[in-house]
Amino acid sequence: MKIFEANIPHQVADLLNKKLSRVNLFETANEKLVDAFGINNFFGSQEEYEVFKDAISSTQNIAAEPDRTEYGDFQTNQNLAKAVTHFLKTQKKVNPKLVIEPTCGRGNFIVAALSSFNHIETIIGVEIYKPYTWETKFNIIDFYISNPNERKPKIEIFHFNVFDFDFGSLVSKSKDEILVLGNPPWVTNAKLSSLESSNLPQKSNFKKHSGFDAITGKGNFDIGEYITLMMFDAFQNSKGHLAFLVKNSVIKNVVFDQHQRKYNISDLEKLTIDSKKEFDVSVEAALLFCKLNSKPEYTCKEFDFNQPSKIVKEFGWVADKFVSNTNLYRHSFDIDGVCPFEWRQGIKHDLSAIMELERVNGHFVNGKQEEIKLEEDLIFGVLKSSDLKQTVINQPRKFTIITQKKVGQDTSFIKQKYPKTFGYLHSHKAYFDQRKSSIYNNKPDFSIFGIGEYSFSPYKVAISGLYKTFTFSLILPLDEKPLMLDDTCYLLGFDNIEFATYTTILLNSDKTKELLQAITFSDAKRTFTKDILMRIDLYKLATQFSDLALQTEINSINKNYNLQVSLDKWDDFLQTLKPKELAKQMDIFALTEEEALRTTAVWRNGG
Repeated sequence: MKIFEANIPHQVADLLNKKLSRVNLFETANEKLVDAFGINNFFGSQEEYEVFKDAISSTQNIAAEPDRTEYGDFQTNQNLAKAVTHFLKTQKKVNPKLVIEPTCGRGNFIVAALSSFNHIETIIGVEIYKPYTWETKFNIIDFYISNPNERKPKIEIFHFNVFDFDFGSLVSKSKDEILVLGNPPWVTNAKLSSLESSNLPQKSNFKKHSGFDAITGKGNFDIGEYITLMMFDAFQNSKGHLAFLVKNSVIKNVVFDQHQRKYNISDLEKLTIDSKKEFDVSVEAALLFCKLNSKPEYTCKEFDFNQPSKIVKEFGWVADKFVSNTNLYRHSFDIDGVCPFEWRQGIKHDLSAIMELERVNGHFVNGKQEEIKLEEDLIFGVLKSSDLKQTVINQPRKFTIITQKKVGQDTSFIKQKYPKTFGYLHSHKAYFDQRKSSIYNNKPDFSIFGIGEYSFSPYKVAISGLYKTFTFSLILPLDEKPLMLDDTCYLLGFDNIEFATYTTILLNSDKTKELLQAITFSDAKRTFTKDILMRIDLYKLATQFSDLALQTEINSINKNYNLQVSLDKWDDFLQTLKPKELAKQMDIFALTEEEALRTTAVWRNGG
């Protein structure tokens, strides 16, 4: 049965029908309900009360359940809610007097709190979806019908946008313990914006990303993350705890931001749950638990919710480095620094059906199975993440059209120099114009991104950003033309095969793998990013290799891939890796004593 589009248990409908049958004024009804169940302001107006009385006396109120999952609305089932509050009480000794749920949904966490904690004096629930506010009230009454002897705290259920609610007004001035509890939406601000949802913070770029980062996705964030930080802002100085069911990425980001924000929170724990079982979604999620009003801590211990006494790992900040496994990091922290070469992302065109080609019997076929003839000059072999499986690669499965040598370059030359290619691109111009990303706005026709001088380096070292393998590939040119990589890959470009081979050997070493395992998160959308790869200090890594070990690796590559790489350029390679300041310090020892003193004085004076 439904009233106000909200499910109401039959026994609750029957009870309210009887209890309010002779009550005419909504104020009187509210007084009766606060006395019976502790719920303040059950009805907001006389009109609302009249509609309710008419609806509750009818047996025809049946409606389809709305699907709100696109809004990130994954309601916590009763069993999981009860398991969480039981865990908080028995394992964490939580027993609050004030419970706050900022997105209370149907009220399952509120009911679970009522059944688990025996010192509650006040419960505050906030919910933007009006039918859920009714359902919460009905479910509370249903709980008390089945548990008539349970104590009845003061309960307020507010129909409010969480981003507009004044949580600061709830901060307890006493020493009473609070619990901020809930399951905020599992959705990003970009998704809600596309749905024209009103449940959005006023300033969506709350991490203050600017320019290209904000345009290309770093300005996008999870609503659950925003709400979690809102709660820290409001309650970090209140005695108590926070327990939220959120995506794993939210917990990682919260711990990452803690280094800068320094919230007064400690005892951070991540307790992973089976999201498929509990919510029927393929999203990794967990219970985030922490203590409020305490000395800031910067690491988080991870457990399985079903085995909370057995730690899986600890992640967070070690000094000024963010790591995914503090224990593993001890073995490789010495090479965590700054890569002397700049990692780059591959080409981005967002139009694989047109831009990615296969060579068949002397002509090209695109993703639409159209056979086309093109000039060869702008055609390059391209590798995708799934192609990076071997240590050395020189054969692509696909080809692509490279329309620019640098981002923003004028493309009008294609029409004059390559009429077949221009004709093909122009005939599909509508597809280019329909690309959604704003990075293509006001750019030349047929523009691509992730292109630059580095793209045309004949030798490359690359890794997939998507796959969870820790293998780096040496990419060789094909027919004297460099192979390109798509934007799911990251690469370093080299002019000679020796430097590229040395780098491949270093990056495929056990030491590098240990570091990457310690600083990457397996549930991240991209296991490897530029930020991660730029942390590999190749110079410190190279100095740990003996000539014998290097020669052994080179011999293996030469034999397996028919190459003729030698160690002759190793010393030159080391010089390119050496940090500039260290190189200056080393050079000074080659000077005379007088020259050294004079040079040192210049450095000190800023010369």
